[in-house]
Amino acid sequence: MTWSNFRQILGTLAIVLAVAYGAAAGFTGSVVFDSPAQAQVGGAVPGNWSGTTSDSEYWRAVRKGVMGTVDIPDKQAGVLVQSEGESWRNFKNGAMAQFGGWLLLAVIVILAAFRVIRGQVKVDSGLSGQTVERFNGLERATHWLTASSFIVLALTGLNIAYGRYVVAPVIGPEAFAALTYYGKIAHSYIAFAFMLGLVVMLVLWVKDNIFDSTDIGWIAAGGGLFAKGVHPPAKKFNFGQKCIFWLVILGGGSLAWSGLDLIFPSEISLWGETFAFLNIFGFGLPTELTSLQETQLSVLWHGLMAVVMIAVIIAHIYIGTPVGMEGAIGAVGGGQVDINWAREHHSLWVADIEGGAGAEIEGGTGGEQPAE
Repeated sequence: MTWSNFRQILGTLAIVLAVAYGAAAGFTGSVVFDSPAQAQVGGAVPGNWSGTTSDSEYWRAVRKGVMGTVDIPDKQAGVLVQSEGESWRNFKNGAMAQFGGWLLLAVIVILAAFRVIRGQVKVDSGLSGQTVERFNGLERATHWLTASSFIVLALTGLNIAYGRYVVAPVIGPEAFAALTYYGKIAHSYIAFAFMLGLVVMLVLWVKDNIFDSTDIGWIAAGGGLFAKGVHPPAKKFNFGQKCIFWLVILGGGSLAWSGLDLIFPSEISLWGETFAFLNIFGFGLPTELTSLQETQLSVLWHGLMAVVMIAVIIAHIYIGTPVGMEGAIGAVGGGQVDINWAREHHSLWVADIEGGAGAEIEGGTGGEQPAE
């Protein structure tokens, strides 16, 4: 007997055994043995001995977020794959990243065009050499605490969002990894300094940043920024400064809260409670959110709000430095501003301090004179 004949006998015996087993299992259909691929039809196995659903269908259901069953209290753990995660990632790395990049570029282009067309906003009556105190030591310290911490947070945050495209190709992957790692640590700890600055700033300046009727005239005149010689009356803070103040307080507060949600995940339920409140007004938002969904929403809000604040603060820095406005930097530098600058940009505030007891103006020679 040759090896070929022996193989044929073994094959025949295997077929006979398979037919006998199928009959014992109650299978009455026909089987075509010349094509093994035809043994399965639509995921069904002849005899139903291993189920009627193919592995691909099982994994497709898991991929789409099908809910399984678990014995632990957190029933959401029955979801092996969160299908919304891919949509979240695509939005964060796609539309959201593009929006932030274009917004920052637009602000820089607009400010550059404004500088070319309008030039530096000068003191029309010239600097007098006499100054008046605009901010005391505590106010300046609060400003720089908040400003410096925000700058560090902005730079480290932008590195996390865009560094792989801008910084990594320049310094290399190893240096970028180290920079991002230590930047993330700095971001988490310096955030508390920013929060402290927000609280003190609110206490110090909230009374001077309440909107009132004087803001209407400032808005109508465009703040005097677009025409020389136009100086609408304003109190200690004009309408534009009030808007920045409330953006910093409210926007910074929401950044702080969402940031805490990212630092301490699973311990803060920010969005479920927020959505429950919004549903009072008929929004119909989901309130039963998992810890992962809470974190994902915080990442999106933190990123979007941060890039909006960065864009506004860039404009604020421009107008507060000699590049944008003559005489403004002294307010947060030494605390003193030229009296002519103050009269042109905050005439109502100057009138108040000149009429108040103890108001003083420092002369150019270092002497002090009563305000005129």
